[in-house]
Formats: sequence, structure tokens, C-alpha cells
Amino acid sequence: MEQRVLGRTGRRVGVVGLGAWQLGADWGEVSEQEALATLSAAADAGMTFVDTADVYGDGVSERLVGRFLRSRPDHGITVATKMGRRMAQEPGNYTLANFRSWTDRSRANLGVDVLDLVQLHCPPTAVYSSDEVFDALDTLVAEQRIAAYGVSVETRAEALTAIARPGVASVQIILNMLRLGPLEEVLPAAREAGVGVIARVPLASGLLSGKYDENTTFATNDHRTFNRGGEAFDIGETFSGVDFATGLAAVRRLAPLVPDGATMAQVALRWIVDQPGVSVVIPGARNPEQARSNAAAADLAPLTAQALRAVREVYDELVAPQVAGRW
Repeated sequence: MEQRVLGRTGRRVGVVGLGAWQLGADWGEVSEQEALATLSAAADAGMTFVDTADVYGDGVSERLVGRFLRSRPDHGITVATKMGRRMAQEPGNYTLANFRSWTDRSRANLGVDVLDLVQLHCPPTAVYSSDEVFDALDTLVAEQRIAAYGVSVETRAEALTAIARPGVASVQIILNMLRLGPLEEVLPAAREAGVGVIARVPLASGLLSGKYDENTTFATNDHRTFNRGGEAFDIGETFSGVDFATGLAAVRRLAPLVPDGATMAQVALRWIVDQPGVSVVIPGARNPEQARSNAAAADLAPLTAQALRAVREVYDELVAPQVAGRW
């Protein structure tokens, strides 16, 4: 798989990685055995970047990733975790003392002395402008609790504020065929600053798999059921903030872009890999077959100029009115 440098971490990672939210919670049930098999399949397919968080299953995802890493001492995998969502979302909670506590818990969950990359997990907007917060993160690096830090953001403005910070190694942001906003400012700014870009929600919560229709239902413990109106967290994290019916219409317009032998999901991932400035895209997977299929997106030929124009046209006509001004 093609390797790219993940911003200021200096680490090289495969362009398609694994998002481990599904292995912890909020996507229906995934057994421990299936989760470990999925991690194994991802590694075997060339994925050398795994993204998790302390809040995914309240540590379940981190512990499963840690168990997998211990089973492969020479794994060569970079693990990014996130912190901050296990407490009330108040800027005053983002302190050095809490950071030490949160990272100690993640180090124990993952079974490592030093965390490869820790990201602030979509904190309140004011946090990005706090010198004290970033001084505290620098302290964690100096104390060798973490090797590098980044941020996971909801909005383009938050991303640009973070990119301007000299110690920020990476920015994680929603980027997919239904969320084109970051292309105009965020990706160029990140490239200029040498900050890595981690593209999350690449399949718009599965919409861009092309497998859903008006009759599709999801489990009650799946965020695609309980967060459609933003009841639990930012609505942009579910279907990228796009109304389900509108998303279905957009995907049907995009379906002709899929070449023989490929899937809609693979084309959607390839589109992200093709964007200048992207370091790694992190689709989730609930089973080994999904992980292997996602990894195969890296082998597709880059999309043609005609296909790229088609994506833009569908976005401008159907999707932009819902998301362009918000994220």
C-alpha cells in the first residue's frame, strides 16, 4: 500500500487505515472475536494506522487494539487515540491534570508506555484558542507520555485555528464525497504547515457504500438510529449531517462512477486518497471482509477529471445547501 508521512509525527502510514469506533460501540454489536479478526485482516492488508478513542465503548476499543498489538510484537502500526469526551464538554476540563489522567488510562488500555498520537476529541471551540491547553500538550510530550498530539475537529474554522499551532502534528476532519468543504482551505493550509490530515467518516456512515435504500433500518444502539437529529453528539458525525433521503439521492447519482470490479465504497475512499494533502483515510470495519475491501481502495486508479467534476456537481446541487455553511 502507498505510504505517506503523517504530518509532524514523521511517521509513515498506509494511505488507508482503520477507524476502530465500530469495534467499541455505537454501531451495533461486534464481538471481541470479530473485532480482533478485523484488526488482523486490516494489518495483513497493509493498514498501518489505527484510530481509536478512550470513549469508544468507554475503553473497549482501546483495549481490543492493545490486545491485538501485543499479539504482534513487530506490528509496525501507528495507533492514534483521542481524549476529552468522557467528561462534560466545558473548556475548564481541558487541564494538564486531566490530560495526565486521561492519557495514563489510554496507555494502560493500549498497553504502551508512550502513546503514538493523542488527539483532542472534538472539544469546545474555545479550547483551540487556549495557550494553556497546548502548553499542557507540550508538557505531555516532554514527559514522554505521548509522542505527538493532534486535534479532531467538527468545523473548518477549528481546523484552521489548530493548524496554526506549531506543535499540532495532525488534524482529523470529516471529508468525503458529501462533505467537500475542507478542500478549499483546510487541506492547502495543512500542506503548507506540514500538518497531517486524517480523513474520517469517509463513507458518510455507510451511505457511500451504496448498500442502503429507503427501507434500511439500523439497530437501536447504532448512532444512525439514535443520533439522526444530533441527540447524542454533533449531527455531522451521522451521515455527515446530510438528510438520509438526500444522501441516498446523491449516492444514486454517483453510482455510475464505479468501474467494473470495484465497489461504491472503494471509489469513495479512492476519491479521498486522491485529494492533495490527505495523509490517511480511516474507514471503519465491522468484520474482516470489510477491512480487506477498504484496503483494496488504495489499489484503484486515481479518479478521472470527469469523475471529479461529477462529484462536485452532485455536491453543489444536492448536498451543499445542507452542509456547506455549517461545517
